[in-house]
Amino acid sequence: MLIAVYPEQPSAALTEALLEAGYRPVPVADAAAVTEGRPREGWAAIVVEVADDPAVALALARRVRSDGDAPLLVVASRAYVDLLEEGESYDDFVLSPIDRAEVRVRLRRLAERGAEAPGTEVLRFKDLELNQATYQARIGKSPIDLTYMEYELLRFFVSNPARVWSREQLLSRVWGYDYFGGARTVDVHVRRLRAKLGEERASWITTVRSVGYRFG
Repeated sequence: MLIAVYPEQPSAALTEALLEAGYRPVPVADAAAVTEGRPREGWAAIVVEVADDPAVALALARRVRSDGDAPLLVVASRAYVDLLEEGESYDDFVLSPIDRAEVRVRLRRLAERGAEAPGTEVLRFKDLELNQATYQARIGKSPIDLTYMEYELLRFFVSNPARVWSREQLLSRVWGYDYFGGARTVDVHVRRLRAKLGEERASWITTVRSVGYRFG
């Protein structure tokens, strides 16, 4: 399985972790190389290592995240956590020093999410439509530009309306583990979803004080 890796000279620790996990890392110089070098079967994932120039690395992450359909994993030191907090440029991240088992598990989880084949391909709520086969979202005839995790959270809400979910439950059900950043991660994604749904539909996601969120 081929994985695009930025920068062209990733750290030895990252390369070893990817090889041990069963992937073949393909170094890329920029976003164009990700597109031009895309194998026929598609990238298994795209990994961006934030090193000497975080601004350039995260700009590339934003570019390939919007242009491609492969899950994107960011690798960064704790010094760059503040830059990662918003989570708009990636599907998941790993903090260094790199733990090989963690890299393997997180890539596997991203692959499993992408490979899911839900029984009902289209979910609907009022004029919102989620196509689970293509990961496209629409309100009426207008598409909504959602990141991977924004889509996953909205899909969970639409599939489980009316009841209240705590932030911890959402982290477990949507992100699948004790995600670094905790409740802030959920709050940030809810805020973005409300903005993208628009003023008239933002109220579909209700904040339940001191508990969490309810949809519908």
